[in-house]
Amino acid sequence: MHHRYDVVVVGAGGAGLMAALYAAKGGASVACISKLYPTRSHTGAAQGGIGAALGNIQEDHWEWHMFDTVKGGDYLTDQDAAEVFSKDIIDVVYELEHMGLPFSRTPDGKIAQRKFGGHTRDFGKAAVERSCYAKDRTGHMILQTVYQQNVKAGTLFFNEFHVTDLLIENGRCSGVVAYDLASGELHTFHAKAVILAAGGYGRIFKITSNALTLTGDLMSIYYRKGLPLEDMEFYQFHPTGLAKLGILVTEGIRGEGGILRNNTGERFMERYAPTIKDLAPRDIVARSMTTEIREGRGVGPDRDAIHIDLTHLPREVIEGKLAEITDLARTYLGQDPVKDLVMVQPTAHYAMGGIPTDLNGLCLSDGNGGTIEGLYAAGEQACVSLHGANRLGTNSLGDLVVFGRRAGIYAAQYARQVEFAELPDNPEAESQAVFDTLRNSKGTDNASAIRKELQRTMMDNVGIFRNGPDMAKQVEIIKELKARYKNVGVSDPNRRYNSDLVETMELGFQLDCAEVMTACALNRTESRGAHDREDYHERDDVNWLKHSMGYKDLNNDGNVIIGYKDVALKGFTRSFEPKPRVY
Repeated sequence: MHHRYDVVVVGAGGAGLMAALYAAKGGASVACISKLYPTRSHTGAAQGGIGAALGNIQEDHWEWHMFDTVKGGDYLTDQDAAEVFSKDIIDVVYELEHMGLPFSRTPDGKIAQRKFGGHTRDFGKAAVERSCYAKDRTGHMILQTVYQQNVKAGTLFFNEFHVTDLLIENGRCSGVVAYDLASGELHTFHAKAVILAAGGYGRIFKITSNALTLTGDLMSIYYRKGLPLEDMEFYQFHPTGLAKLGILVTEGIRGEGGILRNNTGERFMERYAPTIKDLAPRDIVARSMTTEIREGRGVGPDRDAIHIDLTHLPREVIEGKLAEITDLARTYLGQDPVKDLVMVQPTAHYAMGGIPTDLNGLCLSDGNGGTIEGLYAAGEQACVSLHGANRLGTNSLGDLVVFGRRAGIYAAQYARQVEFAELPDNPEAESQAVFDTLRNSKGTDNASAIRKELQRTMMDNVGIFRNGPDMAKQVEIIKELKARYKNVGVSDPNRRYNSDLVETMELGFQLDCAEVMTACALNRTESRGAHDREDYHERDDVNWLKHSMGYKDLNNDGNVIIGYKDVALKGFTRSFEPKPRVY
């Protein structure tokens, strides 16, 4: 079946919905393709808030936010992106307010703001209230608000459709192919512009805050075309996930005064970050917690967790501002934050890398400024290099709405200027071949077993702390798992609602993401941001102040070709020189 729209958006989380909305406002006919019903997208799991220098509680300025973003990214952040973001996010937050997003309020009716890790005033002198929030359900409220605006704007949604191919010829994208779960049929979506906003790939790890659908599908498809993925070695582990489960415990819990304690009751972050303590950036807190656990000061039956202490806070703060996480802790751990210490541990949370783009979301084909005409990306799937080597808390929701909005605006602008490109002959042929191979396979290996082995070994070998021998071992493990994947069997031969088929296809995408991530991590011989190597402790600005670009070797399966892209060290009006990070 064939469809034709000016703009096709893949993904219906925060970035996808913002892109669709602003493309529709730009006069384009818009279709949005999603694995899920839009309001079930993973943006809904984001709890803590969206950072913007509104200054509603105390003095704040976009320059301070830009500085924190660059410093938090360990100076791998592109400073032009950080400046655009820090300015635009102020306007976008007010736009969301005017759309009806129910932000929490100050007593005088302004948008409420609270402290968050890594956000400071006066270029790092002290913590500042910058996170705009809707209790601890901010992402959920963004989804609901922007989805309703899309319905009003006439965006058409294709839910439970899984994109299987990007149609790119001669440097231009003409659409996508997608599998309809309900009918089992393949659909071709012909478009003047395509926006990719399908989220991250956290399911390559054993313990993760990511939803089951986050398997890096479009990153893998882009990579299989011989196109680069940028900075894939940088993956953030959020310090606080519910122990064993990985379910996110918002950083807002520490912004409201929560304290991390080891098994002696010590507030150990005073040793690691004396100035801002528990509100240090996430990479520092996650490594500090892991060090405490490694040195025998963990809590729980296996001493592999840390306590978060809220018992000194008033009940109305815990049950009012932190209602969702309070309910999750009571439900899944049987621990009541009002009176109990809650067990948490670092959880794989966010990809700083992804499909490289320019400031308007246009996808890059190399490290020298080459582009794919008509193809845009935004959100966690994209890498505009805003987050550098480590993302600040609240900047993910900000990234979604700022760069999703920009991608939608510029994609609609592009669509007004061009005609439809011709589709390839038989555009569904490649996707059909993949489906037929999987459905008709007589292989004896099991996708679930391969996935579990991938997740376990990635957690062990390419986790919070890394070293050369472990990552070299993981390169070989992934090659073995990819060889096993060729012998995988699908038990259900049907086309309709075939979840076994979909999950097996997703496993192939996960293996690709793990392959390029591990290769780039092994290649970067320094420690920077979330990439912490035990055999290379120091940040090396002389040799490594550059972005990695990982390409699939189309002539040698399993080999990754690594190139580089310069870091934009100057903003438009402000710039910050790399300095040691001290908190």
